[in-house]
Amino acid sequence: MRARPIKKRYIIIGSIILLLIILRLLLPYIVLRYANNTLAHMNGYYGHVQDIDIALYRGAYQLNDIYINKLDSATQKQTEFFKAQTIDLSVEWRALFEGSLVGELELLSPKLVFTKDKAEIGQVAKDTNDFRKVLKDFMPLKVNRFEVHNGSIHYVDSTSAPKVDISLKNTYILARNLKNTSDKKEKLPSSLVASANAYGGNLSLNMKLDGLAKEPTFDLTAQMTSANLVDLNDFFKAYGKFDVSKGSLALYSEFAADNGNFKGYVKPIIKELQVKGTEDKHDPFLQKAKETVIDAAAHVLKNPKKKQVATKVNVEGSFHDSHTDVMGAVWEVLKNAFIEALLPSVDNEIDISSASEVPKDEKKSFFKKLFGGKDDDKKKEAQEKEDKEKEEKRKKEGLERFKTSDEH
Repeated sequence: MRARPIKKRYIIIGSIILLLIILRLLLPYIVLRYANNTLAHMNGYYGHVQDIDIALYRGAYQLNDIYINKLDSATQKQTEFFKAQTIDLSVEWRALFEGSLVGELELLSPKLVFTKDKAEIGQVAKDTNDFRKVLKDFMPLKVNRFEVHNGSIHYVDSTSAPKVDISLKNTYILARNLKNTSDKKEKLPSSLVASANAYGGNLSLNMKLDGLAKEPTFDLTAQMTSANLVDLNDFFKAYGKFDVSKGSLALYSEFAADNGNFKGYVKPIIKELQVKGTEDKHDPFLQKAKETVIDAAAHVLKNPKKKQVATKVNVEGSFHDSHTDVMGAVWEVLKNAFIEALLPSVDNEIDISSASEVPKDEKKSFFKKLFGGKDDDKKKEAQEKEDKEKEEKRKKEGLERFKTSDEH
């Protein structure tokens, strides 16, 4: 009499197990169909996923061979925008043990393409909300850790002659603690590091930030070294109508932002620049003349000791009113050419406190600066004196550091 209830219990348990197995087998197909339906109905874009793998034991699933193209609503033509070999979305167990339910997003071999007149950076930025919605559909958790392996970023102009395709390759990005699950007492608790190959040179970026701040709050340092300018000749020919036979580019930058203000600089250094070469002898006369003028200008502005052309562009202001001091850049070029060479390194003069120092009322029109009152003149003189002292101090420290490196 007791055998029947026991047998019935095993049947129920077995049926539940069988149902779970069937559900597990069908789940990837259900999720795949949902994913492709979501990607196919984005405003202005069209996407597709080839396959989906689910790992229930680690709370994760992978999107394999995914692409998202920019869609022309009038012609229905697609322009390549994004693709990746694998996108892995998972629960971050370490944060879960700390009481936070957040996720991790990892991309393998992603490719991002910005195309002139098709999928430009500014246009894509306006579509950010669409991508956030898609990401929220795929990953309902807040992304706390973001990692990219072997990525590439391209800018393409198919309308130019020759066609322009400049890129950063072998890109690695790691962002941690974006949702401040730890180190909550720090002003800049989140971090981001990135590196990439750039035409024989290397690009690196380090940034500390507050991922939850209402206004952008960060402190970053970036540099690119020894990029071969000859490899960028398609770019120079398309937009400058000249080509380069020799030269390398280095780029150094620091920026900080806080309380709605930002402050920083960009310092490009071009070494051993030669615009005219023996391979240019068959160029048209006007082309030769233009290249001769550019080459002559490069030699005039070249520092005789360092054999380099360099400038330093200071940029500061608010996120509602940015300003680049162009005349300051020109002055730096001339000063560097005839007085001293800018040291090939980050100056270590910008940090998070620098952004707070940017005066709210500093941005005035040209006429206000020209016809400012006596108080403005006094403030200007005091500021110039302070800037001069800082410049002399930085120059002294830089030269000492440079001499030390030369001795070694």
